[in-house]
Amino acid sequence: MAGGKTVAAQRDAWIAFEDEAGQTLRPPKARTWGRRGRTPVIPVSGKGSGRISIAGLTCYMPGRRSRFIYRTMVHRGRRGERRSFSEHDYISLLDAAHQQLGGPIVLIWDNLNTHISAVMRQLIATRDWLHVIRLPAYAPDLNPTEAVWSHLKRSIGNLAVRGVDHLQAIIKNRLKRMQYRTDLLDGFLTHTGLDLDST
Repeated sequence: MAGGKTVAAQRDAWIAFEDEAGQTLRPPKARTWGRRGRTPVIPVSGKGSGRISIAGLTCYMPGRRSRFIYRTMVHRGRRGERRSFSEHDYISLLDAAHQQLGGPIVLIWDNLNTHISAVMRQLIATRDWLHVIRLPAYAPDLNPTEAVWSHLKRSIGNLAVRGVDHLQAIIKNRLKRMQYRTDLLDGFLTHTGLDLDST
């Protein structure tokens, strides 16, 4: 990670950590309060199918407010429908982040096949403001965006939704709240043990 910090300092760039997550209509299990001896049960409708995919960037620069930028995609379980983000979806997210942040980006992400494909390498090569560093294999604890997903899953624990559109609305609402909590975003970075100070 020291290499990414040096490159970011040389380019006066943002360091952006990317990761993706997904959520189905089945809510994640969570602890809750209930009467002694009576386990609370939340009925979940078995109707419908679908999944929400989320790609997010936690963005940091010393002396600037931390940022969180994300995109969601709804998968309705239709035949032939892509079940994940494509290279063009990722590059669209990065282009939007470049515009919002107003500067170069040092991107740190994992070795997902879409991240290292020939198409993605070509798309990255055409963007001189983008420098990519890959995380070592099996190192999710170095990526603060993983903590975003953990926080999100805790916030929707035991939540029964009516359908995939309802689920998407709730997820967007929870992620938007996180965007305004720079203390939370900074805490996610601190939890990784990484330090982005240029000193």
